[in-house]
Amino acid sequence: MTPARDGSGADSLQVWDLPLRLWHWALAVLVLIAWVTPSTHDRLHRLAGYAVIGLLAFRLIWGFAGTRYSRFGRIGVRLRTAPRYILNLRRGITGRYIGLNPAGTAMMVALLLSLSVSAISGALSVTVTFFGAWWVEDTHAYASDAVIALVVLHVLGVVAMAMLQRQNLVRAMLTGRKQRRHR
Repeated sequence: MTPARDGSGADSLQVWDLPLRLWHWALAVLVLIAWVTPSTHDRLHRLAGYAVIGLLAFRLIWGFAGTRYSRFGRIGVRLRTAPRYILNLRRGITGRYIGLNPAGTAMMVALLLSLSVSAISGALSVTVTFFGAWWVEDTHAYASDAVIALVVLHVLGVVAMAMLQRQNLVRAMLTGRKQRRHR
């Protein structure tokens, strides 16, 4: 966590490491590919799904072996405080979190779980045992719809938090650096 000066002159901290940032943006691209390719480019859709499974496996490992803000150590605490945190957001109270805030933690867990269900059920749907099984196909369809809905909420949440805290969170996920304090 080394201090530096970002382009705006505000002190910043290194928060998200390069492997996590690459994972995040690769996952975003693969989910977009998987979303636009079902039934039209099945091979590309399947490849994107298998790659998502690989990225999810990496994230599970990195959640225990990665750097401070990549680890899952504070998930339980942040999930327990998420409902109160979200209610406080309605009053404009954001608190200050260097890594993920409680709402971001809840979103991360929801996305990781729904992505896991979507990718695994998608992989199962092309196996000999489960090919054509209605419940596997329905599970894949519902989980995939949930992923897209959560992605939209995630993007809206990032925009809202960036405005409330006057901080460029997209740049933070590109550079890994986050402002020390609100402007």
